[in-house]
Amino acid sequence: MNPVRRFFRRYVLSTVGLLALLLAANILLIVGLLLISEVTPPRESFSITAFCGHLSQGPDGWQADAQATAMLDPDAWAMVLDPEGNVVWEYRMPQELARHYSAGAVAMFSRWYLEDWPMTVWAQDDGSLVAVAQPKGTMVKYYLSMDKSYFGFLSMLFSVVFYANLLLIVVLFLHSARRVEKAMDPILNGINSMVSGKPVHLREDGELAEISAGLNRAAAYIVQKDNTRGDWIRGISHDIRTPLSVILGYASELEENPALPGAARDQAAVIRRQSEKLTGLVADLNLTTKLEYALRPLEVKQLDPVELARQAVSEVLNSGLADAYTLTFTEAAPGARMTVEGDPALLSRMLANLLHNSVDHNPGGCGIEVMVGPAATGGCVFTVADSGVGVSVDKLRILNRGAPVASTQAADPESGAEHGLGLRIVRQIVRAHHGRLTFAAAAPHGLIVRVWIGGKG
Repeated sequence: MNPVRRFFRRYVLSTVGLLALLLAANILLIVGLLLISEVTPPRESFSITAFCGHLSQGPDGWQADAQATAMLDPDAWAMVLDPEGNVVWEYRMPQELARHYSAGAVAMFSRWYLEDWPMTVWAQDDGSLVAVAQPKGTMVKYYLSMDKSYFGFLSMLFSVVFYANLLLIVVLFLHSARRVEKAMDPILNGINSMVSGKPVHLREDGELAEISAGLNRAAAYIVQKDNTRGDWIRGISHDIRTPLSVILGYASELEENPALPGAARDQAAVIRRQSEKLTGLVADLNLTTKLEYALRPLEVKQLDPVELARQAVSEVLNSGLADAYTLTFTEAAPGARMTVEGDPALLSRMLANLLHNSVDHNPGGCGIEVMVGPAATGGCVFTVADSGVGVSVDKLRILNRGAPVASTQAADPESGAEHGLGLRIVRQIVRAHHGRLTFAAAAPHGLIVRVWIGGKG
């Protein structure tokens, strides 16, 4: 999956999860508030039926016991109306209120208010009406009545509005996320291109124009820096080449001069060998710079990997390999015809560097085996294994991760081990051929390097 799409898919899923969490939190909050309101009501409710239970009608009229009056709020009052609407009993009733009420007035304050007093009424068996007035401003009374079909329509309307709003939120969010994705896609791809060393230039428009402009400046700076470094390496290599040629020439003459003492000729031989190593180092610097910045195009040809490896082994043997080393060549599938597409010069250089790596980092000698065979995914696999000192587990992990290392072993001034350029060039050649490179420990000790070239490797 495209990393940009994976990033925004995770962003969408996380946001949907947050919305679901928000909805659940709101539901829990509402339920909690309802439970709290049930457990702790705002004030003690007044029961008109309980109040009527403490009223009695005798020969002298209506009477209320002490419990009835205790049930009333200090600012509340009560009255009893007979069937004709006359006040026949009252308790703390304001003097300014009428003492007779028509049937219409009774119907009005039974449902609403009497002079802003919230009223609660209860009919007795004899037709009398008990009315209790609560303090002003302590109760809110509303009366709602509507057709059942209309109520059902309103319920459906509220449901449709709610779910429509929810759907609209989701659609707007997805639209916004898509816009952000379209704006971020070239930026993230540009960053990936910068990491891969490819040139980057983004359009500086839209909502993220500042970020695009910043990436363009960074890419231009990296290109300028890389060009400066490449020019510097090429210039230094060119300037060193002439004095090195002079040193090699004079060292060779001194080494072959029979008039000089043997010690002087040995010193001249050391100078020649170290100068040759320095010449090789300069060549490696030039090659790694060209490979890193794609300044050397691949000369791709159809080649025989077996013959290529055999020639690399022969060149190392003919260069004067010490007796402490044994070098063998093996075909994993004798008689099998294999061909791969690649640059013969670069692949030969890759194998030579791997062989010299085994020699340089095992000064005490070791056995080296080069094997070529077909790969399971097509193409071929080159294997260079030695029985030397090997490498540590941590160094193997670093090598397989592709991180830069000084070399497979610590630098040894006596052996003249190269400082990582050999392996760096090997990795660059493998990458240029879209191959794969792995390092493993040999049993009981040593190092195994495998290179897959061609196929799907």
